Amino acid sequence: MRLLDRLPRESGGEYALRTIKENIISLDLAPGSQISENELASEMGLSRTPVREALIELAKVKIVDVRPQKKSTIPLIDYDMVDESRFMRDLLECAVVELDCRMAAPADLERLEENIRIQRLYLDDFYSSQLVTLDNQFHGMLFDIAKKSQVFALIQNISVHFDRVRTMALSSVKNGKIVQDHIDIVDAIRRRDPEAARALMETHLNRYDIDAAALRAAYPQYFK
Repeated sequence: MRLLDRLPRESGGEYALRTIKENIISLDLAPGSQISENELASEMGLSRTPVREALIELAKVKIVDVRPQKKSTIPLIDYDMVDESRFMRDLLECAVVELDCRMAAPADLERLEENIRIQRLYLDDFYSSQLVTLDNQFHGMLFDIAKKSQVFALIQNISVHFDRVRTMALSSVKNGKIVQDHIDIVDAIRRRDPEAARALMETHLNRYDIDAAALRAAYPQYFK
């Protein structure tokens, strides 16, 4: 498991939840793998209680299968859950980019463009884990610009189902397309064109459907 730096004033439970979730998204905790509450607590330097609480929280959205007195399991990817997660993201993010077309200031566009510039650097050198982090930051910025940052925070747990597929997409069949999508979305926001921004976001969030067969071929062990 890849350990994250603990943030200032971050509680043990918050740190455990963030670390486990990020490792599930990055596939460092791979679909189908078993995890031990004791081992996770030891690795993160925590007691068992915050780790147990984090696993219970993730179990609520079916991204961890908690088994009392036994090791828990990271479920295989279920496309029904991926689709449910994508459905929610689709509704919210398409609305958010329409708001961004009205609310984005020049400084906001600069932040988005800087994020994309770094994405392109990592894409050239093919650092997929950094691309996933930057991709998440990009989408978070869109919510922040629309003054909907709390909404973005609330959807993070259920989004893990969709985010695992995004990780595979960024590290295999669609990485260049996804970065280009970001460029096009920012261009539509700059032009104050909400219809184009919405259409581009819909295409962007549906790319996992377009290349589902390629993802299954590349990672057959990860799917139900």
